[in-house]
Amino acid sequence: MTAARIPPIQCLLTFEALARLRSVTQTSEELCVTPSAVSHRVKQLEQIIGTKLFGRADFSLTTEGIEYLAHVREGLAMLEKFPTSAMAPGKRKLRLAVTPTFARSILLPRLRQFTDAYPEIDLTLQVSIPLLDVVAEDADLIIRFGSGRYADMEHVCLIKDEVTPLASPAYVREHGPFVVPQDLEGESFLRSPLEPWRTWFAANQLDWPEPVDGSQFNDIGLLCDGAAAGMGVALVRLKLGAPWLEDGSLVRLYDLNVPSPHAHYLCWRTGMMDRWECAAFAEWLKKSVL
Repeated sequence: MTAARIPPIQCLLTFEALARLRSVTQTSEELCVTPSAVSHRVKQLEQIIGTKLFGRADFSLTTEGIEYLAHVREGLAMLEKFPTSAMAPGKRKLRLAVTPTFARSILLPRLRQFTDAYPEIDLTLQVSIPLLDVVAEDADLIIRFGSGRYADMEHVCLIKDEVTPLASPAYVREHGPFVVPQDLEGESFLRSPLEPWRTWFAANQLDWPEPVDGSQFNDIGLLCDGAAAGMGVALVRLKLGAPWLEDGSLVRLYDLNVPSPHAHYLCWRTGMMDRWECAAFAEWLKKSVL
């Protein structure tokens, strides 16, 4: 078994306590974590070792669970005999570099789930904008938006998205109706180097050059705010633009989505996933954004 597959100590402690107490509530009280954290840790442990540990709603153990519990208790007993400063209780630090709009639109609305499940991890969020050479120093994990060709780091794709034109309801009332893509001719195109218009133009048989006039934004969140203020039409990724669409400050002009040529990736330096807090966050993030 490699180091990366060794279950986190918190998962083992939770399994032992739940097997002994047979109550999520009592286990959460004993470990000072939420009931959802208890369930999450047990599921994570079962995924890591590849077997089901509890067979019924009353938390009776499976045959494999009984055998594994004996090994876990033996291992925990050995650790108790050799206390070290490294094993002393304390928060684990995890530094995450993330692009601004991904953080606001996708990560932060879900992040409470992670902090509830892993209260022993202190998470530090740092803004990273590689396009502007704004890079968070010494981040453990980095969320990047791009082509996925990152030779300097290991990485996994998190989210692929589609783009479509969005504008404020007032702009649509004043400049619409927008029935076919050609109706955009002569409109105010809001621009961003992060999302060129040529992707959408080409997919909709518009032989138009990339706009060179009009307001430009180097952040998708600012781009959406500009469009919501009635400054023009913005080409926006639907998942990143969800908050503006949901509150009605932006509306779709067409039901014509085009896959973005880029995606969001979680990146890390070789060996970083040997740290259980990094592995736990990566696993949670991949599942939560699907």
